[in-house]
Amino acid sequence: MDQTFPKSERLTGKKSIQELFTKSSSVFLFPFKILYTFPETSTEKYPRVLISVPKRRFSKAVHRNKLKRRIREAYRLHKSAIFTSDTNPDRLAIIYVGKEISDFHFLEKKLTAVLQKIGKK
Repeated sequence: MDQTFPKSERLTGKKSIQELFTKSSSVFLFPFKILYTFPETSTEKYPRVLISVPKRRFSKAVHRNKLKRRIREAYRLHKSAIFTSDTNPDRLAIIYVGKEISDFHFLEKKLTAVLQKIGKK
């Protein structure tokens, strides 16, 4: 059971991120909006992930970072249970759209539910 989140699984690079936002499908389950793309050939076990909390809703960096840490931890703990099939997305953007700072257990429950929707596709 792999419960790490190495740098190789993080989505970086302006070109990759731009392509994800232009050519992706999306799923919404409050407080998350998930953008994802499926590859033509599946080579990676887990998708490359981008976690975003908008500055417009949380002007203080402390609050944005707290939410990102909680989302990252929830993803890290449950990614091996969710992405088990051969048809996993290759890129994934997790965007927090809630208006208040939610506790970890709420975020964990909602994130696993929305990622299971993607895992079934």
